[in-house]
Amino acid sequence: MIGGLFLALAATAAVPAFTEAEVPAILSHGPWPVPWTGDPSNRVSGNAQAIELGERLFFERRLSTNGSVSCSFCHLPERNWSDGEARARGLALTDRNTPSVANVRYQRWFGWDGANDSLWSQSIRPILDPREHGASTSHVGSLVRGDRDLSCRYAKAFGAPPSADDEAILVDVGKALAAFQETLVSGRTAFDEFRDALARRDTTAMARYPEPAQRGLSTFIGKGACNTCHAGPAFTNGEFHDTGIPFFIEPGRVDPGRHEGIKKLLSSRYNLLGPYNDDPSRASAVGTRHVALEHRNFGEFKTPSLRKLGLTAPYMHNGRLATLRDVVKHYSEISPDRLHSDGEAILKPLRLSEQETKDLVTFLETLQDARPGYRRRALPEDCR
Repeated sequence: MIGGLFLALAATAAVPAFTEAEVPAILSHGPWPVPWTGDPSNRVSGNAQAIELGERLFFERRLSTNGSVSCSFCHLPERNWSDGEARARGLALTDRNTPSVANVRYQRWFGWDGANDSLWSQSIRPILDPREHGASTSHVGSLVRGDRDLSCRYAKAFGAPPSADDEAILVDVGKALAAFQETLVSGRTAFDEFRDALARRDTTAMARYPEPAQRGLSTFIGKGACNTCHAGPAFTNGEFHDTGIPFFIEPGRVDPGRHEGIKKLLSSRYNLLGPYNDDPSRASAVGTRHVALEHRNFGEFKTPSLRKLGLTAPYMHNGRLATLRDVVKHYSEISPDRLHSDGEAILKPLRLSEQETKDLVTFLETLQDARPGYRRRALPEDCR
């Protein structure tokens, strides 16, 4: 009995003491996973037949103009649905890093610049982008109507065969792709186990979380204030920030980020204010209705989720930073002069010690889940 008590005390002694203010900050990053909620703007959100169609379309190279590029060309399952390249390449090299589509269903704005306000409209964008799939509305319509299997599965998902309206088919392809991507949710992590143990005050379970990770967590929510932007269960506030990363693409060409994204969003026929929103109340369009273009948006990019980020290197909107250590070093040494004059007052050089840097990286690595990688389901070959 005495020996057991000693072991319990020794275990709890290894747990850093978090303050009353820090505990709620830690608990705010869960529980995980977040309960499912469907997308009211997409009538096939959560529909099993649409998910199956969307999965097929995600790996379908014929959605590109020359039959060589699919969504999975850049969003590789084994790379946590990214590609490991600094900048994505479809039919041609693009300007930005490939973002992961894991946990994408929890987002409010889509793409590094937030140029889309729904997952289905974001799924349409690369199909039409000449550097990615390079396809046209008519190409997509002809493919779905002309392929017996796709046409059959489309009818099952949407309740009617594909019509002669190419644009309506394109939008439905986007909605099926979105239905599939909504299923891509990462698993629980060592951090989640620690967070839940903290919530129930289980000190024995808390002590299983490595001490360096706990110190890194303390830096994350304390000195680093990383949770200002990397907030909530998905470790992102889903908003846009100037992080001091240069937005020059090449000599004479810059990436305006959110500034241009808002322009594209408001001019898009596929936004939630447009005719293809399936939400009759239009409550889903409130954010779009009130978004406003401001000078400070220039060079801002969306805060990515930190879950499973160990597989998504290189980092930042242009893949400029190769490792997690590089990212931590960037924020440790960031120069305020690199930020817009009306930009991110919240960002200041953290001046982390070598030990704090190592601990913070260790914490970030515990956001990796142990779930086996995605395996494409064995779907029926014939649709009847």
